[in-house]
Order: sequence, then C-alpha cells, then structure tokens
Amino acid sequence: MSKNTNEKAPKSVVREWVDAIVFAVIAATIIRWLFLEAFTIPTPSMEKSLLVGDFLFVSKVSYGARTPKTPLQVPLTHQKIWGTNTPSYLTWVQLPQYRLPGFSKVKSRDVVVFNYPPEHEHPVDLKTNYIKRCVGMPGEVFEIRDLKIFVNGQELDNHPRTQFRYMLKTTQSIGDKTFYKWDITDFMQTRDGYYIHTTPENAEKLKSMPAVQDVIINKTPSGQTNPRVYPRSPLFDWNEDNYGPLTIPAKGMSVELTEENLALYRDVIENYEGNNEVVVENNKLYIDGTHIAEYTFRQNYYFMMGDNRHNSEDSRFWGFVPEDHVVGKALFIWLSLDKYETFLSKVRWRRFFMGIN
Repeated sequence: MSKNTNEKAPKSVVREWVDAIVFAVIAATIIRWLFLEAFTIPTPSMEKSLLVGDFLFVSKVSYGARTPKTPLQVPLTHQKIWGTNTPSYLTWVQLPQYRLPGFSKVKSRDVVVFNYPPEHEHPVDLKTNYIKRCVGMPGEVFEIRDLKIFVNGQELDNHPRTQFRYMLKTTQSIGDKTFYKWDITDFMQTRDGYYIHTTPENAEKLKSMPAVQDVIINKTPSGQTNPRVYPRSPLFDWNEDNYGPLTIPAKGMSVELTEENLALYRDVIENYEGNNEVVVENNKLYIDGTHIAEYTFRQNYYFMMGDNRHNSEDSRFWGFVPEDHVVGKALFIWLSLDKYETFLSKVRWRRFFMGIN
C-alpha cells in the first residue's frame, strides 16, 4: 500500500514551542485587554486601603474595555520594553478610541485605575497608571471644607481607612517597632516629636500612650493659598484641605467662559476634548480661530483622591480625570509583599485575595 502523500509531516519540537508561545502571548494579550490586568502599588497614596507592595487585579469589563489607540506596541508591555529604557511602542498609527459595553459605570467611592492625565508625552492608553478613589462624579459640585468632603452640599463620609498627617508630641523617642504595632509605617522624627500618617481613630488611641503629650492634626487653614493646587490660579485661595467649590464637567454640560471658568476648565478644553488649536488671549478662548463664549463638554470627568490624604498627588493638584483615561476597577489583592521584611515574613498572608472597597 502506498503512503498518503497528503499526510502532514509532524511538527518539530522547536515549532511546537514557538506555536505554544505565540498562542500564550495572544491569549494573555486578549485577557489583559478585555478582562483583567495585574497592577502593583508603588506609593503610599492609598494607605491604609492599599499598601505599597500590594499586587492586585483590575477589572476591564466592569466599566468596559477601551479599544486600542496605539496598535504598534510590543505585546504585554506598557511604556518600555521589559528591563530597558527602550520605548515599547510607535506612534505612527493612532486610532480612534472607543469603550466597549461594561457591567457598570464608575460610581462614587469606587477605587479606580486610570491613566495619569497630565502626562502628555505618551498617548492616552500608554500614560502611567494611577490608582485613587473616586470622590466626585460628573456634574457634581465638589468641595473640601476643613478636611471634610462635600458633594452637592452634602458631606461625604470618609472611608474608614482614610489617613491624615498628625503632629505627635512626645516626651521621649519612640521606637520603630512601637509605630509598627500601631500600624503606622509613615513617620518622621522632629525636634518636638513625630510627624505621622494615620487614621483619626488611631490618633485618638495614641493619646493614651505614656510618652505622648498631644496628637494634633496637621491641616492648612481656609484662605491660605497653596499655589500647587489645581487650577493654580490667583483667582482661587484654595489648598489641599480647603478646596472649591467647583463643578465637575459632565458630557453635554455647558459653561459660560468667564474669567473664573476659563481658569478652571481651560486645561480640560485644551488637552482632553479633542480640540485642535486652542488659544487664550485677553481672557478669551479661541478654538481654530473662532471665539468661544460658551463651551459644551464632550465627555464625562471625575475627581479622584488618595485615601492617604496628606500624602497623595491627586485631582486636587492636577485636575479632573477624563472618562477616556479610565482603565478599570480595582477588584482584589492576589499578593502582598513587605519590602522591610525578609524571607517568608515579607509575604503579608492576611491580604491574599482581599477584596478592594
């Protein structure tokens, strides 16, 4: 009997490995784009809700995955090729970006991952990822009065793990282990004691320590301008602890471009609304050479803040988060490592698979 000449030759071991790797990369890329992506927490801006060294999964389907804007990119990278300073993408092709249907919309108090808006040197989908809590929704009037958040005139309760900076006045030095016992990892010794970051509940308990004379919250009074806070205009005497009121832009919302509104919303109109040529002259705004006295926003915006209020660079300092910058919703922690510990003690076992709220 003659051999069937149409029978395919068996794949070599090398070819099988190449096929397996290609399939794995394609599958991982699709999962990362449409469903889940892993992130790590590099800074203490969300402590104690999220700790430095937490590894978490972020859901893309919660709010709906975004279609790629920058298709010419090495798979499974972000801005750089692993272990190098070489860019992992080319900007030769930039596609219109759309959002697929999701299970829900961003809600107040959600912990959200988003692309850092002011980072204009990268395309939207490749800006650095930030994680904060949403405290202001599109169309809401947002204000901070003496550390308390107000939305549409109603106080918004702080998350139970929200931290502030305190001055801990002491009669003697306090060891690091004592601070760790009180779950305080961010502290700095001064002439009169320590600056610490902790929750109001913990601050009250610290007053009972024999070496503690007083615990005073460190806040900036109303009317004392911080030139670093958004919109960085002399028209507003705002600071990080007394801020606003301001209205968060919403899709379809129109504002008259007064001098104050121009200061508040120029950054949005110029950088996030897809306008070509935006020029401001003599407190008047021109788009493509046409004077615009009233502007209607094209997308929704959000106000994001870290739970570690006095150690967080957030919307108070750089403004609103556009909807097209929203990446996904933080779901749960799958690993947590403490850089100050060694060997098995590095692993924070109690945080495994902890939900994020």
